[in-house]
Amino acid sequence: MITLVVTIALAFVGYTAAYLNGLRLSQRQERLARLNRQLSDFYGPLFALTEANSRIFGAFMERNARPDGRSPFAHEILPSDEELVEWRLWVRTVFLPNIQAMRDLVIKRADLLSEPEMPPILLQLCAHVSGYEITAARWEQGNFDEHLSVVPFPSEEIAAYARHGFAGLKQQQGRLLGRRQDG
Repeated sequence: MITLVVTIALAFVGYTAAYLNGLRLSQRQERLARLNRQLSDFYGPLFALTEANSRIFGAFMERNARPDGRSPFAHEILPSDEELVEWRLWVRTVFLPNIQAMRDLVIKRADLLSEPEMPPILLQLCAHVSGYEITAARWEQGNFDEHLSVVPFPSEEIAAYARHGFAGLKQQQGRLLGRRQDG
C-alpha cells in the first residue's frame, strides 16, 4: 500500500513539475515573441528613422548653416528667400516623410510600447508632425508666411527614447535567448 501511495505521489509530482516547466517555457516563448515584434515592428524602425533623421539634419546644417554655425531659424537675421526655398525643399522631400513615418509607427504600433501609457514625448512627436503638415499644406497654396511646425520637434528626446527602448529590448532578448551578456 505504501508503495502504491509513493508511486502515485511521485507520478503526481512528476506531472506537476512537467506541467509547470511547460508553462514556464510557454510564457518565455510568448515574452520572446512579443520582444521580437517590439524590436522589428516598433523600436527598431523608430530607432533607424530617428538616427537617419538626425544624420540628414546634420548634413543639412553642414550645407546651410550661417557662417557662425547656427541655423537660419535660430538667428537674429531672418532667413533669406534662398534659405527658405532650400528649407522647404528639405522639409518636403526628407524631413516631413521621415517624421510622418515615425508618427505612423506610433499610431499603428502603439500596442508594442513597453510603457503602460503613451509617453508624452511620442504625443509631442505626433503633434509636431501635424503642425508641419498644416505648414506644408499652406506652402502648397502659395502661403510662405510660416516655415516651422507650431510644436517643436523633440529631436534629442525622441532619439534617446528610441535608442534606450531598442537597446533595452535587445538586452532582454539576449537574456531570453540565453546569450552571455558582455559588460
